[in-house]
Amino acid sequence: MTTGAPPPIRPARPRRSGPLKFLPLGIAAWLVLEIWLLTVVAGATSGLVVLLLLVGGLVLGSAVIKRAGRRAFRKLSEAVQQQQGGIPPEPTADGGGGGALTMLGGLLIILPGLISDALGLILLVPPVQKALGRYTERAIDRKMRKLGETTPGGLGDAFQRARMHRPDGKVVQGEVIRDEPPARDPRPDDPQLPH
Repeated sequence: MTTGAPPPIRPARPRRSGPLKFLPLGIAAWLVLEIWLLTVVAGATSGLVVLLLLVGGLVLGSAVIKRAGRRAFRKLSEAVQQQQGGIPPEPTADGGGGGALTMLGGLLIILPGLISDALGLILLVPPVQKALGRYTERAIDRKMRKLGETTPGGLGDAFQRARMHRPDGKVVQGEVIRDEPPARDPRPDDPQLPH
């Protein structure tokens, strides 16, 4: 028996873009390649050498991440102390992305496998970090500009409005906070007032 009501409409699943469509396949191929490479190294040498390589990668990657984390915390505390003292924070020479790439390199070294170790060691090279940091910054800036052009009032537009240009040409991220007066006089029985 039908009631005459239309069947429920299911929302369409968003389609994945080209590279994201093949991401699971790429991860599976990478894992198979890592395991195959470890078995080749174990066959050429011994299982003990592979175990020592994996443990060495774990120790080295942990040390890299720990060092990068300490450096990032030290830079953050120095910036907070400078800001509290009224001194403007000094710009970093690495562009600000060196710590994140160092941590990513350490994480890749921790992952078991020789390809991930090689990629992690490449990420620890300072010229590679600078080049990747500049590329990532440009790509994010392009994406934000494109997002701001397509959707007025969107996220990209908000980032553009939040930028404040200083007289020396530097761009400082900022936020506008409006203090609005209360609509009426507060009464003693209002819950936000201390009793």
